Amino acid sequence: MGGNCSREPLASGPEPLKFPPELQSDIPREPILTLPGALTAYIVVLAVIHLRVLLPPDLEYWTIEVFGFIPRRYDPTLLATPFPGGSGAKVWSFLTYSLLHANISHLGFNVLWLLPFGSAVARRFGAIRFFIFMAVTAIAGALAHLITHEHAIAPMIGASASVSGAMAAAIRFAFGRGSFLSFSRGDTNAAAQVPALSLMRALRDPRVAGFLAVWFGVNIVFGIGSIAIGADGASVAWQAHIGGFLAGLVLFSLFDPIPRAGRDAADASAPDLSDRG
Repeated sequence: MGGNCSREPLASGPEPLKFPPELQSDIPREPILTLPGALTAYIVVLAVIHLRVLLPPDLEYWTIEVFGFIPRRYDPTLLATPFPGGSGAKVWSFLTYSLLHANISHLGFNVLWLLPFGSAVARRFGAIRFFIFMAVTAIAGALAHLITHEHAIAPMIGASASVSGAMAAAIRFAFGRGSFLSFSRGDTNAAAQVPALSLMRALRDPRVAGFLAVWFGVNIVFGIGSIAIGADGASVAWQAHIGGFLAGLVLFSLFDPIPRAGRDAADASAPDLSDRG
């Protein structure tokens, strides 16, 4: 008997408040930053490929000549002029240039823009559609650069065309009620599933129009001013940005698995504006 009494705890005040299990499970516990697996894999690939900068200078530049996009490679008047990579590079460089970056700041800048816009697109499209979409917008950027730099011999590298395409795709649904740029945002997965506007309705939305004006304005300023980036002083291939952006904006519906909303459900302006009070 005495032994049993000694095992009982002494009273030291009221017992701590305990929530029922069902209430505890309702408390949201979202990480500060979550990335979809497809985007994480894409960024890891970019980072691993960037390790080529650790190669000896001659070999490192050889990778740029072989896998970078060189418009003059396609000049029919230079059939006798050899380029590293041969005929194969004429095919793969339309895509592989987008996986190379000049320096860590170049890579970091593209990844920074991918975090919000690429995350939304990757969640919406799923991995396979996302990877194909990024490839298509990269090719569109290369085509735009080829058309505007027909005889250029300087290699173009960087994922900016694909990043621009992801930004363009995201604005097709980003301002919809509950999406990630709206005033009534839901959780990240739900925000990425908001029905998109048709292209014509998106272009009539004042917020989309404002985004387009700023985006094109910045790129035109970069182009006209010949602004250089990074320690290497590499100029910005702004035409490739525009090519990727237009491809993402126009081809979005070919990749989008979410059914198009009706006129009322897809209205990206009125519902959110009313929530602002």
